[in-house]
Amino acid sequence: MRKLLIVVLLFPFAGFAQDVELPFDERGKFIYYEVVSQKEVKAEVLMERAAKFFNSSKELKLQTSPQDSLWMARGKMVINKTAFVLSRPSGEVWYHLYADFKEGKYRFWLTDFSFISYHRDRYGNFVPETTVAIPLENKPGKLNAGEWTAYSKATAREAKLFAERFKKGMSESAINPPTAKAVPTVDTKNQKW
Repeated sequence: MRKLLIVVLLFPFAGFAQDVELPFDERGKFIYYEVVSQKEVKAEVLMERAAKFFNSSKELKLQTSPQDSLWMARGKMVINKTAFVLSRPSGEVWYHLYADFKEGKYRFWLTDFSFISYHRDRYGNFVPETTVAIPLENKPGKLNAGEWTAYSKATAREAKLFAERFKKGMSESAINPPTAKAVPTVDTKNQKW
């Protein structure tokens, strides 16, 4: 009976330990990599969808020309620290997004994550402490190890959410602008009273 009670009480806490960190690539950097297959979609259509996504996104800046097959963009995500019901930004993570397009499929990966912590300025706004970013792969000392793992797990969560938004943007077909219907005109010059 006691064992059953302990299992029932500890079972809900097992769900909280499911945060997964990002894997490392061959350079020793964190990476989020995904290949998405879309049958019967040409590479040009995929590039148009990606251009639409990049133009509508506020946090991404395209750094290569859209004529290339490999696109690179730089973006940032804000990491929030939550205590009870209050949430405040604790820092921002800058990253590089690479996207490659082929007939019927595309791949994208997020890499080169670097963290800039926030602090409150004299007006109460959260602003970056410095302009120098720390790579997320660097392990801090013992004092900040817990916070740093929380930052890397939050980055993995945000990267997964971004990937879902990117895949949704790439799956939607391009919206054609509505064409204006011809307005009927009435000839008033040759009318008799």
